[in-house]
Amino acid sequence: MVRNIILVLILSVYGLVEVKGQTSPFELKLEEISVTGLGGLQAYAYGQDSGKWVLFGGRLDGLHRRQPFASFDIAGNNNQIIVVDVIGNKVWKSSLNGLSTALQEQLSSTNMEFHQEGHFLYIIGGYGYNASTSSRKTFGSIIAVDLEMLVDSIVRGGAITGAFRQIMDQKFAVTGGHLDMIGDVYYLIGGNKFDGNYNPMGNPTYVQVYTNSIRKFKIEDDGMNLNITHLSEVVDTACFHRRDYNTAAQILPNRNEGITVFSGVFRLNIDLPFLNCVNIDSQSHKIQPGFQQFYNHYHCPVLPVYSYKQNQMNTVFFGGIAQFYDSAGTLVQDDNVPFVKTIARVVRNSDGTMAEYKMPVEMPELLGSSAEFIRNEALDWYENGVLKLDSIQSDSVLVGYIFGGISSTGKNIFFTNTGTQSAASSQIFKVYLYKSNGSGIDQLNTQSNSSFKLEVYPNPNSGVFQLVFYSENEESIEINLYDVQGRLVYFNKFEDIKKGSNNLELNLGEVKYGGTYFVELKTSTGKLYRKLVLER
Repeated sequence: MVRNIILVLILSVYGLVEVKGQTSPFELKLEEISVTGLGGLQAYAYGQDSGKWVLFGGRLDGLHRRQPFASFDIAGNNNQIIVVDVIGNKVWKSSLNGLSTALQEQLSSTNMEFHQEGHFLYIIGGYGYNASTSSRKTFGSIIAVDLEMLVDSIVRGGAITGAFRQIMDQKFAVTGGHLDMIGDVYYLIGGNKFDGNYNPMGNPTYVQVYTNSIRKFKIEDDGMNLNITHLSEVVDTACFHRRDYNTAAQILPNRNEGITVFSGVFRLNIDLPFLNCVNIDSQSHKIQPGFQQFYNHYHCPVLPVYSYKQNQMNTVFFGGIAQFYDSAGTLVQDDNVPFVKTIARVVRNSDGTMAEYKMPVEMPELLGSSAEFIRNEALDWYENGVLKLDSIQSDSVLVGYIFGGISSTGKNIFFTNTGTQSAASSQIFKVYLYKSNGSGIDQLNTQSNSSFKLEVYPNPNSGVFQLVFYSENEESIEINLYDVQGRLVYFNKFEDIKKGSNNLELNLGEVKYGGTYFVELKTSTGKLYRKLVLER
């Protein structure tokens, strides 16, 4: 996970106006297990063959450090292919030595995009060290891995070179996106091309370009010949200027296969996560109307579950990093975007409407960021990887596992991170699904399907800007402006604020100096803050 620097912002709390619940169609339980010899790993790629996991790349350390010389250092590269028999408690490891330099460098990178089709795993892009430039880059190639051949070779201790084929193509120079599939078409969604050494200190040591697009292509692969046919690229900055997000395979209300892009970073006008989601089908894409996702904003384990009988799609997100979290029934907004324990369920009903529910179970620690959900292939799944809920006959079933990711010692460590506050997790959790008996209640986030927001446009500005927000009531509000020392430099009170969306134009002509300030919106139910940059 690569994150741009944002200034520390005051913690704010916005009270939930109304607490509602929904009888959950299922409940979840996590059970921690361990596999001897399996170390920590995060932001990796994986495939499965004959019940064994195959892990590629990723990082052996925790959250990337702020010091440029220490960020994404070579010592943290995973330079091995790891085969895991989680049931038999066995691990096999193979060095990348013997492969070409191009394969070694890409297969030890982080945040690759990947998708498995049968015995073949296709890996694209990734960010890592490039010896020829003595710097880091996003690799422009696609790798086809014969998982059946590779697992057999590693378990027997044989050569692995025959399991890999690689095609160089700069259209695949993407990191932090996702590779998904609808029908026979691959969708390389979002992400960015990040070349150079990561530096959150504002120094120009890298070039970052978002793809802002879906890059579609087809693969012809007979096990020997690998051919790529590129299709038309769909460019939409409003929808796809995002990375480090979650995608989930979906069964849409018309019962066709689709993909939904959830959250991610960063919005064009502010260094905060997206709250909206984008639905993609074989014909088009569009932002989901009337819905905002407040939990689980960065890449984390995702479990998609569909009931054909109810025509209801549920997508479960496990922990990670988010701008919001629940605290005893209160929605807490922290614009530092902390690590969270939240497990949330987003439901899509048969009429296409969506809502977000906080489930009563949480991650046991600050876990989930850059981890993966690895499904139990013995169950009945749709071809696109969605679990068939109606096919589960027993009261409970092991649906899969959560492995790895970043384990953090605190919610907000980015600005103090020296490498000791987090680590790559070696923890494995069995994920059990229990069919609902009617007693489980998930808490509805009433603001997920409202127009709640607080935005500043434009930002930065010269002192004249729009403040856009949602009010649950007809009331008066206060607008306060604080400098970075916490001193009040501007105050205004507005009467007759209407219920619903509001737009106020402010002129800060009396504020003489430029710099960073914090706008406070104070209502009868709480406060919200946004960073404001004045250019004087």
